[in-house]
Amino acid sequence: MHHEITKALYDAYPLEHKNDFFAGYLYLKYTQHFLTLSMQASGFTTRELPKLDEGIDEMLHFLNQQIGDAAMSYDTSVYHGKVLKLQDAIKLVTQKEDVNVSPPEKVIPFKVARDVILHNPDSIVVGTCPCRGASENPCLPPPQEVCLFLGDPYASFMAHHNEHYRKISQEEAVKVLEFSHEKGFVQTAYFEQSVGNRLDAICNCCDCCCLGIKMWNLLEGTVPLLAPSGYVCEISDECDGCGACAENTCRFHAISMDDEAQKAVRSFEKCMGCGVCVDVCPIGAISLRREPSKGDPLDIEELKSRGNL
Repeated sequence: MHHEITKALYDAYPLEHKNDFFAGYLYLKYTQHFLTLSMQASGFTTRELPKLDEGIDEMLHFLNQQIGDAAMSYDTSVYHGKVLKLQDAIKLVTQKEDVNVSPPEKVIPFKVARDVILHNPDSIVVGTCPCRGASENPCLPPPQEVCLFLGDPYASFMAHHNEHYRKISQEEAVKVLEFSHEKGFVQTAYFEQSVGNRLDAICNCCDCCCLGIKMWNLLEGTVPLLAPSGYVCEISDECDGCGACAENTCRFHAISMDDEAQKAVRSFEKCMGCGVCVDVCPIGAISLRREPSKGDPLDIEELKSRGNL
């Protein structure tokens, strides 16, 4: 069975991208070690993990170096994320038929790793968040199962070869997303060259543990690691200045309090349109609106209806 699943993974790569297979194999099998090395390479202190074979460790270092070298441009980036609002994330994990969509650059502004391909979309695994697993003081206690990998052969490969991941139903995946949203985590769809230039995961990210958001905030968006959701939050005049949206809520540090006006203020530049603040506001004074300068949403139903295939 293990050999059959590994062969299915190999067969999923088109002939011109067979060279990416081994990088994908390593990433999917050793996700925790890969992200730990990524965090260390970015200057963050991490927990110690069990040692791997020296050769495997060297290859994971090399993969990290390749990703880092390509990260400075939308044209070359091979590992990046698209922020989602909760409803759009739920649409992705509840597809009933195979999906093969090439979103326009207004949705996914990267040149490499940009397709949404879901074969057997009800094949989903959940596992320990590798960023929180690597963090010395994670915001979420074990088992930290908030990372979702979508579709075959990738999900089935991880279920058999990665000890930190297990198969779940689409209904369970929705519960993971809703739980994470209630915790104030940001739903982020990740695209990677090493797994076939496609969407492979939905992560539920924070700014204290998760590498993507930590680096985005640290570099102030100057390196194209993430694409905004296509929305921005709007704070209405009904805001009473309670501060619920600003106190450790906005993962992108886009909301602050104007003490003189006694209301919350949103930074247009920093807002990524995740929608966490909308549900935190106790009086409904915050909403999301479409914002063309932030790109278009990754709304899979809208893309399918527009024929982006």
